[in-house]
Amino acid sequence: MRILSLSISMGAGHIKAAEALKEYVDVRYPKSKNLIIDTLRYVNPLIHKIVVGGYLAVIHKKPMVYGGLYKMSEYGGNINKLSQALGGFMSTQILRLINDFKPNIIVCTHPFPLQMVAHLKKQNKINVPAIAILTDFVDHPLWHHDNIEAYIVAHDYIKSNMLESGVDKRRVFDYGIPVSRAFLENIPKNKARKQLNLEDTLTVLLMGGSLGMGDIENYFRCFSGSKKNLQIITVTGQNSLLKKRIEMASRKCGKPTKLFGYTPNIARLMDCSDFIATKPGGMTISEAFVKSLPIFIITPIPGQEQRNTRFLLNSGAAVKINKDDNIDSLLLQTFENPLRYKHMVQMATHLSKPNSGHNIVNLMEKLVHDHKKLHGYQTEYTLDCYN
Repeated sequence: MRILSLSISMGAGHIKAAEALKEYVDVRYPKSKNLIIDTLRYVNPLIHKIVVGGYLAVIHKKPMVYGGLYKMSEYGGNINKLSQALGGFMSTQILRLINDFKPNIIVCTHPFPLQMVAHLKKQNKINVPAIAILTDFVDHPLWHHDNIEAYIVAHDYIKSNMLESGVDKRRVFDYGIPVSRAFLENIPKNKARKQLNLEDTLTVLLMGGSLGMGDIENYFRCFSGSKKNLQIITVTGQNSLLKKRIEMASRKCGKPTKLFGYTPNIARLMDCSDFIATKPGGMTISEAFVKSLPIFIITPIPGQEQRNTRFLLNSGAAVKINKDDNIDSLLLQTFENPLRYKHMVQMATHLSKPNSGHNIVNLMEKLVHDHKKLHGYQTEYTLDCYN
């Protein structure tokens, strides 16, 4: 089995989805070949720097500008046409990669490389089944193409939105965003805390994704100023300057704290925690759901994260912290209200998709089988023969 996964490193979620899926493929088919490509960086490092660097600069300094552009793109128009034109222009480099690697199936976890693949399929330059994994709890027109065999979405309401937009229901699967297999291994809170030398008390996991975004320092000070017996685990990701500031603030905190920079151990930190305070990125949401962890939403980016926020609040799995909120009052409304906290845990569990990775591999197996059968290859209903 040869799988080409195309993504883009705008934050870590898109790449992490591809890496998570690879884990499930490797378990079932150890001899498979799974190539994960940071597409823009592969096509042209300068374009990657301009696009990704520009995106990060805008969401840091002018988030409302990004939100306005995102809203405009939801209605199609010139932004989407420009994106499709650029995708078509850059698809030549990806065509060379596809011809060299000869994948049995292509997986896209970002709409930009999906546009390239759809363009190549439309031009009859490739004949490979392709699936798209939407990595937020929203639909968007940039994902929509007639010649993509399958769409994986995070929830059935997103599936409903896609069907209303005219996407064939046979191509949409509400399997959820795949998370690393590490999140499927649960350790009791007291044991997990003991392993990390943490106190066995009410614990918040405060994080802002791989880039350490979301005004983490301000919210650290809010939690550290709480009158509750509260332990704070903070993850600053790749933001080394933020880590230094949190280190300084923690010396005056007066509460038990644990500070991490970038860490691959998020699953264990979630096992230690009673709730997570985070930006609502699609991957983080999915991981928290699998861990049945209530979510406190902080500083969502305008655009897809604001729409993720609406989903979380409407579902009852989360509350939102505003800068002028009283943290103690919010904790009183949640943790000291057993019905509220129990409901948030139950909704997180209900919305979780722990079998996503397995289900996507099953679907890939079927798509490869059907493609081989359609084109007259001798095959059995297994991927072993495609190694």
